[in-house]
Amino acid sequence: MSIMDFLPISLSPIAISLAVILAVLMIRVHLGTEKNKKRYHPVVATFLSALINFSRLHDYMTELACKHKTYRVLNLFTNFVFTTDPANVEYILKTNFANYGKGLYLYNILSDGLGSGIFAVDGEKWVHLRKVASNELSTKAVRDFSGAVFKNNGVKLARIISEAATSDQAIDIQDLFMKAALDSIVKVLLGIEVDTMYGTNEEATRFSNAFDVVNEMTLYRCVDFSWKIKKLLNIGSEAMLRKSIKVADEFVYNLIKSKTETVANSGDDLHLKRRDILSRLLESGQTDPKYLRDIIFSLFVAGKDTAASTLTWFIYMVCKHPDIQGKIAQEVRKATNLKDNSSIDELADNLTEETLSKMQYLVAALTETSRLYPAVPLVQGFVWGRTLLIER
Repeated sequence: MSIMDFLPISLSPIAISLAVILAVLMIRVHLGTEKNKKRYHPVVATFLSALINFSRLHDYMTELACKHKTYRVLNLFTNFVFTTDPANVEYILKTNFANYGKGLYLYNILSDGLGSGIFAVDGEKWVHLRKVASNELSTKAVRDFSGAVFKNNGVKLARIISEAATSDQAIDIQDLFMKAALDSIVKVLLGIEVDTMYGTNEEATRFSNAFDVVNEMTLYRCVDFSWKIKKLLNIGSEAMLRKSIKVADEFVYNLIKSKTETVANSGDDLHLKRRDILSRLLESGQTDPKYLRDIIFSLFVAGKDTAASTLTWFIYMVCKHPDIQGKIAQEVRKATNLKDNSSIDELADNLTEETLSKMQYLVAALTETSRLYPAVPLVQGFVWGRTLLIER
C-alpha cells in the first residue's frame, strides 16, 4: 500500500509544486508576523512532508527530534508543536495536565473510530471514564480473572512457538502476539473465547484486521487535510475507515447483545455475571450499547496493540542479546524451582504472584524494552489553537 492510495487525486508535478510553494509561503508569513515577538520554536516540517513520510512517520519525527527537542509542524488548519524535552513532557502530562486537553480538533479526528471513549474526550467525561476503568481494572475479581486468562493464553502461545521451533518452521511472531493479545483482551472484556491464535474464528480475525485499519486511518487524518472531503465523498482512506468501522462495530455490538442476554438470564449466578468487565458494567446498570462500545474500543486500544508490540520488541531484543536471554531463563528457573526439561504446563502451574515478584531481572528487561521501543510513542494534546505531539 503506497501513499498514493490515500490521496484524493493523483498528484501531478504542478500540484506538488503548488503545494510546496504554499507551504513555503505559510512559513514565511508565519515567521514574519512573529519576528518581533517572543521567541518560538523552529518550523522544521509541514503537513506535506509528514504526508510523504507517513509510512515511516515515527522514524521521520524522531530524526527531526534528534536535531530539535521541540519544533513546529505547519498544517493548513492548525499548527503542531512536537516535543521530546523531558521538562516539557512532565509539565504537559503531569504538572499542568488539565490545561492540555484534546480539544474539538482532535475529537473530530478520533470520534468516528473511538466514539466518546477516554482517548477522545476531555473534562468531566474523561474523569468519569478514567474512574470507571480504574475501578473495574483494580478490583481483585478482575485481576484474578485476567491473570488466569493471560496465563491460559500464554500456555497456548508457548505451545505454538515450541511446536514451530521443534519442526523448524518460520512464524510471524508479531502476528501471533497480536492474536494472543486479542484473545486475552476479548476474554477479559467480554468473557468470550475467540481463539484467533489457532485460526478457528474467522469473524474475530476480520474484526482484528478491521480494528487495525481503523487505528491506521484515524492516525492518517492527522496529516491529511482533505479527510473531511474524502469522508463526504466516501473515497480513499475515508472509505476504508468507514468500511472497517462497520466491520468492527458489527462484531462488538453482537458480542454486547449476546453478553447482555447472558447476564439477564444468569439469575443470581455471580460466577457468570461478575467475571469479565462487560458483565460488571451491565450489572452496575450501564446498558447503553454505544456507551459500552466506546469503553470496549478504548480498552482494546489500551491493551491489544500495546501488549503485542512490547512482546514483539522484547523477543527481538533477547534474540539479539543471548547473554540477557540466558540470565532471564536462569532467573525464571530459580524462581519457579523448575528444571530444564520441565513442561510448559509445569511452568504455568508454578507462576504465582510470589514467583513473579522474584523475577526482577525479567521486569528490568521488559522495562528497558519499553523505554527503547515504547508501545505508545506519541501522545497528543491541544491548547490555544495548537496541537501538541509528545514523543515518549
